[in-house]
Amino acid sequence: MGGGTTLLDDPPPVSHQIIENWVPGTASELRRRALAEAILGILRNAIVDHDALEIDLAGVDPREAAIERRAVARVVVHGPDALARALVPPSGDAFAEAYLRGEVDIDGEVMAAILAVESLDIRRLRPADLRRAIRWTMELRRGTPRPRPLERVSRMTGALHSRARDMDAIRFHYDLGEAFYALWLDPRLTYSCAYFPDGATAATAADLLDEAQEAKLDLIARKLRLGPATRLLDIGCGWGSLLDFAAERYGSRAVGVTLSQRQADESNARAEGVGVSDRARALVLDYRDLARLGTFDAVASVGMFEHVGRANLAAYFRAAFDALEPGGLFLNHGIAGAGPRQRPSGLRPRGNRFLQRYVFPDGELVAIEDAMATARGAGFEIVDVQSLRAHYALTLAAWVARLEANWATAVAAAGEEVARTWRLYMSAARLGFERGDLDVCQLLLAKPADGRPAQTPLRPWW
Repeated sequence: MGGGTTLLDDPPPVSHQIIENWVPGTASELRRRALAEAILGILRNAIVDHDALEIDLAGVDPREAAIERRAVARVVVHGPDALARALVPPSGDAFAEAYLRGEVDIDGEVMAAILAVESLDIRRLRPADLRRAIRWTMELRRGTPRPRPLERVSRMTGALHSRARDMDAIRFHYDLGEAFYALWLDPRLTYSCAYFPDGATAATAADLLDEAQEAKLDLIARKLRLGPATRLLDIGCGWGSLLDFAAERYGSRAVGVTLSQRQADESNARAEGVGVSDRARALVLDYRDLARLGTFDAVASVGMFEHVGRANLAAYFRAAFDALEPGGLFLNHGIAGAGPRQRPSGLRPRGNRFLQRYVFPDGELVAIEDAMATARGAGFEIVDVQSLRAHYALTLAAWVARLEANWATAVAAAGEEVARTWRLYMSAARLGFERGDLDVCQLLLAKPADGRPAQTPLRPWW
């Protein structure tokens, strides 16, 4: 694909001639396709790097046709209606929803497409072409029917972060079925940032993922100084990866809590399968009710605190504090907001609408500085802060690569809409970590004992 052609070029594209020489009463679909081709022809001139992105109008799925692609990513728009809905209203959400419906396809690297579309520069367009593109787009949109409603949309009810609503939000995200997650997670179903070795790259991340997740679990275990006598609590235990690891490798007695009955059942089945059910068990319990379980020598929370919400952050850290024996350690591993605000993207799911409606309802990110201040306010001492931002970018690269490699099976397991949602969401999140919009940190916290500061070794023991 070249750089596109404008009406001021000689000769004008065929689609432009059809529009300019339109005879009323002739087939409207012919005009609509000509409008779509003309709009895309103009938009191509705004592409900064044609080696990175191609945009085409097509009538078939590019995965079903032998289409030569020269760019890293190719966006294929399936018809004039799809183009109109993707452009109006002009937002990343409109494009994302068109992709989820299958009206738009991304052939190649999704993150490359996001970056390339973000670099579109309308200043490269001639004023006359820009005016035509706007006029033709509005004409196209007026004749476009409403889109097919998406099937999987979050519709939360009740008070924000109430127990019932939090349970609904957690189950919306996690209860897609272990068969879907197992296609791209590691064998333990560890659904959080891995810990890669030096030299790992996006190209090698998928092959290194299983080992890197074991390394992350071991890092947590060593930071918490787990051992055979340790009683461990895992807040938001997922499918039990840390519970089983702590019981298998360190002989610890581990209890995990989750709001998903499906996760708890799978976690307990996995503990039974590896022979540690006497030392590892999962319960369905809200973090605000941890007092029922007594106290523990060590507490972990991995990939859960993003669901808590800023308003409940103090209650969350206080619940962890109260669940610890004096002198015990708490490791909080979670995604945090970071970096300057980036300019809006044409493709990247941004703001809260995409994530709230289709991925993480009610999820909220706070800056790591705010989390640290709230932890101190709950009574904790800060022992260590470690950013794993680059590791999460690699983790997401691995997950997307594995999802794409198992695409047909993923669609069979969870449906096309879910598979597309996770492909787009994880690719956009990878971009966020790579350029510093997002961070993920492990806070290692200690509970003072007998009114005195906690006693820890002078140097990191892990």
